[in-house]
Amino acid sequence: MRADGLTRRIPAALMLAVSLMPALMPSTNIAAASGAAFQPTVQEPRAFGYLLGDVLTQRILVKDGGYDIGTVTPPSLGRTDAWLERRRVRSETDADGRRWMAIDYQVVNVPTTLMQIALPALSLTSSSGATLQVGEWPLSIGPATPANPFNAGDLQAVRPDRQAPAVPTAPLRRQAGFALGLLMLSLLSWAGWWLWRNARESARLPFARAWRELRRMQPKPRASEPSADASAQAWLCLHRALNETAGHVVHAGALSGLFVRAPYLLPLRAQLEQFYRQSAERFFTPASSGDAYPVRTLCEALYRAEQRHQR
Repeated sequence: MRADGLTRRIPAALMLAVSLMPALMPSTNIAAASGAAFQPTVQEPRAFGYLLGDVLTQRILVKDGGYDIGTVTPPSLGRTDAWLERRRVRSETDADGRRWMAIDYQVVNVPTTLMQIALPALSLTSSSGATLQVGEWPLSIGPATPANPFNAGDLQAVRPDRQAPAVPTAPLRRQAGFALGLLMLSLLSWAGWWLWRNARESARLPFARAWRELRRMQPKPRASEPSADASAQAWLCLHRALNETAGHVVHAGALSGLFVRAPYLLPLRAQLEQFYRQSAERFFTPASSGDAYPVRTLCEALYRAEQRHQR
């Protein structure tokens, strides 16, 4: 009978221990095992005194000794409502070796008066199968400035525009004057060189001298009048310039020597041949008045060709 009673009592003790095990196991492990939702340990931020731009951090315990809910999927970033923006989610470990999920929120908007808002509720899933339910956390936020200014002393609703500091302009004026002086010196130097060059060429180059003398002899004809030069002095002036350019006396049969010495005159060959034919008739044919010939026009064309060659 004693043996039979012991046998009955042992199964009864085992059944009592089994019935007490769920109460002794951590609630997290039960939730993880069953896939149920539970509320984790949360360190909430201060509930008051927030202004525009302030950052507050909410921490959720994910590991503490034997308490481990595994990897938790973080919430999405961005605006949560009109007042808060979720900036970043990170993992932190404190001095006691506990691991927390830290979520930063920033105040991105404030009302005109003191107002109550709340950190949003969260429903997070973990790799262990548990679902973490984090409730809302009420906060108060205030305006950056009072709705009605004090209107006393310098505390006014609108302040006048602040004058920009005056920039010292004396150095700028000196630099501008120096640059302007250099510019004027450059322009005067260029103009002086150009005048000197033209004067030197008009004194040195044969056709430049002939063109200057020819302009002194006769004014420029009107547009309605032919450019005819009847004076013998104009013809002789052009002959001297041609002889000086060729280095010898030039006549109608020796134009090739002129073009060897001055090949830049080749485009005017036809005009020069006609000039020498009419010059021979004018000076060597008795009782011949000679046809009108535009000596001035030819001299100007020869001068332009000489000028282009010198450049």
